[in-house]
Amino acid sequence: MPPEQETELLARLETAEETLRAIQSGEVDALMVSGRGGEQVVSLKGGEAAYRMLVEAMSEGAATLSRNGSVLYCNRRFAELIRRPAGKLVGMAAQSLVVGAERARFETLLAEALKAEAKDEFNLRCPDGTLVPVYLSLSQFRGYKGQALGMVITDLSEQKRRQAEEIKQAEAMHRLLLEHEISAQEEERRRIARELHDEAGQLLTSLLVGLRTLEDARKLADVKAQGRRLREITAQAIDEVGRLARGLHPTVLDDHGLGVALSRYVIEYTKTHNIAVDLKHNELDFSTLPSAVQIGLYRILQEALTNVARHSGAKAVSIRFARSATALEVAVVDNGCGFDAKAVAVSSHRLGIQSMRERTAMLGGTFSFAAQRKGTKILVHVPLANQDLQPLVGRRSP
Repeated sequence: MPPEQETELLARLETAEETLRAIQSGEVDALMVSGRGGEQVVSLKGGEAAYRMLVEAMSEGAATLSRNGSVLYCNRRFAELIRRPAGKLVGMAAQSLVVGAERARFETLLAEALKAEAKDEFNLRCPDGTLVPVYLSLSQFRGYKGQALGMVITDLSEQKRRQAEEIKQAEAMHRLLLEHEISAQEEERRRIARELHDEAGQLLTSLLVGLRTLEDARKLADVKAQGRRLREITAQAIDEVGRLARGLHPTVLDDHGLGVALSRYVIEYTKTHNIAVDLKHNELDFSTLPSAVQIGLYRILQEALTNVARHSGAKAVSIRFARSATALEVAVVDNGCGFDAKAVAVSSHRLGIQSMRERTAMLGGTFSFAAQRKGTKILVHVPLANQDLQPLVGRRSP
């Protein structure tokens, strides 16, 4: 007999002996047999036909592994998932199906499964290089003297796709909110620039002209009269700059809290626009509200009142606060002309609705409005259950 044939026969004999040893030790519960009808799985134990039919009908992948990870059996779903013929999978090391970076973790999972049920997520690699995210659950087969492991494979592709889509949508929403925030900031800068030019700029120009006139004055009486006029202009300029500063960020909000800040804003608002504002907060303790909530509510109410002055033609506005253990509600109602709710839904930026809605969303709350022929109602609901109820620092008594 030629040496090469002798070597081949010895190799086959060694393989046959190893197979018999595995069957005797209980490591193998089925064999893949090739015949005229093609490859078939043959059970080595009686009474398992119903069990095998159930496993084959499973929507999840299933496989039997030796203690070192060799695939002894797999159902049709697992073969479809990994895109390999079932006959090709039997005898393969399951480690080779896992992406290289995760194989050490899979070896650890195999060792843990010999002691107790073990679970983890992995990525299986298909022949074409495609990765399939799966959740593997391994446990011992007690009837095999602890020599075999059962593995259930759950396809996570759809779950991962949905998660990726949700993340994509969240990122898109974040970008949209950021764009609106930047747009609102730019609009605020333009408004302040206009007011600085139109109001404070003109007052300072008048002050400069007055000082030049003062240089040319010949009589003491003229100097005194011009001095009084310049003091008035200076006082107006100081008031105007202070008003712009309060519009940017009211220091009273940091010093005394939302209640005092709103009360002072309402007084100034009434003087400026000749609109009566009835503010009732039922002596709520605003000091327990987080800084972000106080600032957010202040800006929302500021926007709401500005909207009333610009568009409603109202003569009176009421602001009502109501607080429960888990939420804070604020209602703003005016007696103005109202507006077309459908038109505002299409173009809400014009009335500041979008700005108020976004600020409320940043606080985790909800914003709604109802417009009628006579008056408009705005309702802001902010949950407090998840808020960190800490007072503003550095607060002084009013």
